[in-house]
Amino acid sequence: MHIYFLQHASHFGPARLADWLTSMGHSFNVCRLYADEVPPRLGDFDALIVLGGPEQIIHHSWARREQHLIERTLKSSKPIMGLGYGAELMAAALGAIVSPNTHGEFGWQPVHGNVEGDLDMPERFDAFLWHRRIFGLPEGAISIGASEASPLQGFTWDGARVVAMHCHLEATQDWVRELIEREAQSLATPGPWIQSRDEMLDDSRRFARLAAVLDRVMIDWLRL
Repeated sequence: MHIYFLQHASHFGPARLADWLTSMGHSFNVCRLYADEVPPRLGDFDALIVLGGPEQIIHHSWARREQHLIERTLKSSKPIMGLGYGAELMAAALGAIVSPNTHGEFGWQPVHGNVEGDLDMPERFDAFLWHRRIFGLPEGAISIGASEASPLQGFTWDGARVVAMHCHLEATQDWVRELIEREAQSLATPGPWIQSRDEMLDDSRRFARLAAVLDRVMIDWLRL
């Protein structure tokens, strides 16, 4: 399959997703929206992944074209996945309300997966999160799980052809390290679900365990 990434900022790249696709024999392109690259056409890809973005999104000239592409892909038969800010865009396109959360989630948080959902989710796993907004469950969607701060960490729709999640399963140590450097202001206000830099990076085994969750989700998603 040929996958297209929509990237909103240089430090919110595909990370482990790029390695996973290559190892499984898939090809991919990256549309760098932050550099004013034109979004692809629906016929340019077999599946679409909408990546995350900074806490303060800058509304560039491509925003309306991106939303139009997301809406067209949702109406098609092609798989589409959203992570972080990308999940929020997809939730909004499906009619859900996106709003600020009482508390932000920045760092590793336990997520209780919905084992009865459309994805092969673990019953419990540590996810890397970086968000201060939440969204409702679109009509016809199924929850993927919840954390203590967010009753909805994401959803599937149309039999898992559509996957949206705040969990950054693509996270690697280098990706997180750059994210902390570029988005340090997000950690300036203390909160019960905001970790320090050291807490986020002190255990490399977390990234290996997260990679196993990514593998399960991607296999489920692309088998369609």
